[in-house]
Amino acid sequence: MTLLDLFGRNRQIVDWKKQLQKKTRQLVMGLSASTKALAIASSLEEQEKSLVITSSQNEAERLASDLISLLGEEKVYTFLADDTPLAEFVFSSQEKIFARLEAMKFLSDKEKNGILIINVAASRLFLPKPDIFKQSELILSVTEEYNLDNLVKSLSSNGYKKVSQVLSQGEYSLRGDILDIFERSAQYPYRIEFFGDEIDGIRIFNPENQLSLENVEQILIEPVTDLLFTEEDYARGQKNLEVALSTVFDPSLKSYLEEVLSSVREHFHHADIRKFLSLFYQKEWTILDYLPTHTPIFFDDFQKIMDKHAQFELEVANILTDDLQNSKAVSNQQYFANNYQDYRKYQPATFFSNFHKGLGNLKFDALYQFNQYPMQEFFSQFPLLREEINRFRKSNYTVILQANSDSSLQSLHKTLQDYEIHLDYIKEKDIHEKAVQLIEGNLVQGFNFVDEKIVLITEHEMIQKKIKRRIRRQNISNAERLKDYNELEKGDYVVHNIHGIGRYLGIETIEVSGVHRDYLTIQYQNADRISIPVDQINLLSKYVASDGKAPKINKLNDGRFQKTKQKVQHQVEDIADDLIKLYAERSQLKGFQFSSDDQHQVEFDNAFPYVETDDQLRSIQEIKKDMESDRPMDRLLVGDVGFGKTEVAMRAAFKAVNDHKQVAILVPTTVLAQQHYTNFKERFNDFAVNVDVLSRFRSKGEQKETLEKLEKGQIDIIIGTHRLLSADVKFSDLGLLVIDEEQRFGVKHKEKLKELKKKVDVLTLTATPIPRTLHMSMLGIRDLSVIETPPTNRYPVQTYVLENNKTVIRDAVLREIDRGGQVYYLYNKVDTIEQKVSELKELIPEASIGYVHGQMTEVRLENTLIDFVNGEYDILVTTTIIETGVDIPNANTLFIENADHMGLSTLYQLRGRVGRSNRIAYAYLMYRPDKSLTEVSEKRLEAIKGFTELGSGFKIAMRDLSIRGAGNILGSSQSGFIDSVGFEMYSQLLEEAIAKKQGKETKRQKSNAEINLQIDAYLPSDYISDERQKIEVYKRIREIDNRVNYEHLQDELIDRFGEYPDVVAYLLEIGLVKSYLDQAFVALVERKHESVIIRFEKISQQIYLTQDYFEALSATNLKARIGEQQGLIEVVFDVRNKKDFEILENLLNFGEKLVEIKNRKAE
Repeated sequence: MTLLDLFGRNRQIVDWKKQLQKKTRQLVMGLSASTKALAIASSLEEQEKSLVITSSQNEAERLASDLISLLGEEKVYTFLADDTPLAEFVFSSQEKIFARLEAMKFLSDKEKNGILIINVAASRLFLPKPDIFKQSELILSVTEEYNLDNLVKSLSSNGYKKVSQVLSQGEYSLRGDILDIFERSAQYPYRIEFFGDEIDGIRIFNPENQLSLENVEQILIEPVTDLLFTEEDYARGQKNLEVALSTVFDPSLKSYLEEVLSSVREHFHHADIRKFLSLFYQKEWTILDYLPTHTPIFFDDFQKIMDKHAQFELEVANILTDDLQNSKAVSNQQYFANNYQDYRKYQPATFFSNFHKGLGNLKFDALYQFNQYPMQEFFSQFPLLREEINRFRKSNYTVILQANSDSSLQSLHKTLQDYEIHLDYIKEKDIHEKAVQLIEGNLVQGFNFVDEKIVLITEHEMIQKKIKRRIRRQNISNAERLKDYNELEKGDYVVHNIHGIGRYLGIETIEVSGVHRDYLTIQYQNADRISIPVDQINLLSKYVASDGKAPKINKLNDGRFQKTKQKVQHQVEDIADDLIKLYAERSQLKGFQFSSDDQHQVEFDNAFPYVETDDQLRSIQEIKKDMESDRPMDRLLVGDVGFGKTEVAMRAAFKAVNDHKQVAILVPTTVLAQQHYTNFKERFNDFAVNVDVLSRFRSKGEQKETLEKLEKGQIDIIIGTHRLLSADVKFSDLGLLVIDEEQRFGVKHKEKLKELKKKVDVLTLTATPIPRTLHMSMLGIRDLSVIETPPTNRYPVQTYVLENNKTVIRDAVLREIDRGGQVYYLYNKVDTIEQKVSELKELIPEASIGYVHGQMTEVRLENTLIDFVNGEYDILVTTTIIETGVDIPNANTLFIENADHMGLSTLYQLRGRVGRSNRIAYAYLMYRPDKSLTEVSEKRLEAIKGFTELGSGFKIAMRDLSIRGAGNILGSSQSGFIDSVGFEMYSQLLEEAIAKKQGKETKRQKSNAEINLQIDAYLPSDYISDERQKIEVYKRIREIDNRVNYEHLQDELIDRFGEYPDVVAYLLEIGLVKSYLDQAFVALVERKHESVIIRFEKISQQIYLTQDYFEALSATNLKARIGEQQGLIEVVFDVRNKKDFEILENLLNFGEKLVEIKNRKAE
């Protein structure tokens, strides 16, 4: 028996379910959160589908979470819209649209059964006609014929975006006869190859490397937008707009409507298209029209729904009035469907409510009153819980205790045993009547259902532990693919190994006496340009500086860059010396060897309420291993804001305490010390560990007492600012030091830390990401653990980009306060910040507002922040000072004024301040209404808006930040040197210096032969048109080093771009020839008239003897002679009357043989 069965046996519930089929209206009273969910879930047995309507988005998400834990994800769908109508127009996020489409599909699919949850705002959205939605699905099968142009047209009208390379859902790209589509619900994109109009093959491919994975016979392509217009709709919209235009006299409205109209004529969606839907669609279709007949609707709390409708109406009216005043609307426009009456009249319907009165004048066919109470909270008072359970037991109740996860079930079981609370059953699938049992589940709220004598007590009600909300997971390709940020774009600054810093102008194909070659053009001072052949692309790297400033461009051939480069080389050698010395010293030291994990440690690790990410687990392993060795640990843990570094540190701390050692945690600010103190106290609560804090917030007396306890060893974990480094702080037995954001401590503190590092294990945490290239060179020197994956239950931050708009601000703030949260308001002008605060007070009188900025005294600043953390203010108006690590999980809405002025990395850091709990967070990036954005800032905001998934778009921000990070690790004096040659070259030089000092200097393995065979070989634009992909392929050709990857590259090109022309075949083959000749140290291959000259480098004479050249020649069938020119060996082939492919084949055999001889000698 399940909880559902038990609940469903109730007589009233049975009666109510019988009536669901009939056209009736029923009223159900007395049920609250979880029991309502139980009732709705149990109705599914009788029904195929049902619809639940709630008043707000928050309510809908709460109910969805309960239903998912009762029925599983595959039975629960949501169709939601923002509660503020304006948000629908300002910006809508891809996740939301995908979830909506999924819901629409579920309703039109006869096979599926389940429950759809919508909120009031969503019930009023205009949708395409249900038949049109059904027809918009495309089915493509192999060997069928389709007109490619029409297919691409219908993809566009279904919302797919055309790109040059498909990376995420909702994109397509067309290259010749190859069409790539990333379908909305697919995990991988499809590649469709046409032969004329017939589909020749369909394959699934991996977007990261663009290679095919497997073949499929048939695919279904679903729309990625809920705006689907037919030709008739466009015609209707155009006609209505033309009619409206003919009556308009206001010039600005006229130009606005003309703009909308011209986009309609081109069948293109205008940015404000959602406001005009009523002019396009023939009728007001809404989600109601998608419901199969006789589907029951449940109104979850009808009073609230009525209030919401009224409020919604008012807000919509206000928006329309504003738009009419700002000449952005015509009077007969309708923004949302007026279908409130349709819902009221709808039958079969069930109204959940707590009171009978106030339901308007609705007549009900049946009335059910239940006796049910929400569960009280026990706040870990187990004796009280025991009494309650015994009382229930006496009255023959079924008692269910619910834990959130397997690990918390184990620990809860142990606690219950300690308090002698007897359980009849543990972790069984079935519920046993009239017994006490402990199960695993995710219902949000407990209850006492008197009618059936069922009691459910959740973990949260027993011990105040947060419950994880369940959400329906979506297949959104997490575009975490940090594309190589060295991708060159036109206009980028580049560093050439010899000429220095210039600007990249693009690829051009130059034809010299019938032979085409692709060149990269770079511009230097005085508009001097050089063109370098693409095969020398390795001499270029993208210029990246420590703060994204534009560099000074070098002059061609003035030798300055070489001097700079030498300066940096000396500098780097000094660093390498220091690093190596430090490392050598540390490897000599002996430290405390911690014992391996025991039962207590396992319990502590399991008490973590969330699922760890793989990176977290790996880092924890690495740290524990270091602690268990006898060398003092010095590990750097790098992870983005909020990726769970603290938990890793806590486990290390527990390990130390478990071996009776003390732990010191050093943080840069008082506020952080307080926060860490609260977090650590909560996390170590159930384990006998004493946590204390040293900071300004403690009185002198308290501080003195703390210091005494510390010396006596009565405190296990001490948290504090640099006060911990003072001379009067004495430990009884310090075992582990955790440093948060080391780069923010001063020089003298660092000295003190260096002393400590020699004796105890040290773990340093930092949120500034460190560049990969640096990782490599630092790896030998400092132990690094990196956390790159965001935690699972983090929702992406919903990011809106919009003009500064008072109503949006007010609504968003009120919504956040309504769900018990707080708001950051970022305003970066210190002199007018107080004025801003009073403006906001006027706008939102019901909120309490505090503010901070950098010119306050530190004391005042910290006091305000602490008050905000403790919830004294609803809104904190602040300058960018919050960028530095205050953790307020309760602040989940962020406004940034004049966001167009901020750098990406700042915006990113700021956005990392919200969305730190498992609630959906909102970030509003605003710019001044009257201002047209500069191209750069528009790009920047666009970029950030696209980055809603955690991670993804911060390619750029990561880059800015990571270089800052590099400077931090190497010391600030370095950033000037990094800037002078660009970051890539700097890391290369550092790596070489370290290798050299460690005696690992690498011998040159191959030459870089220059090849001029006068064979036409390049990548024509009609084969690969996109410049970036062209460069990528050239790079890949450079990397060919044997026949196997030569063949792989051939296959890949055919797979991605279709069959290639001869010039490409030659290009690949020359690439292979070059790779062999490079390994044989050839300097030059040149074709002159009737012969091909191959000149070897000096070094080749250390490998080959004269007879070796003859042996290699025997592999060819060309006449040849061997000679010497200025001490270098030359082989001259006679190629009279030979075709290009014959020459290449012979050169290939020659090179292959030389490499074979070289390898033979090396053995």
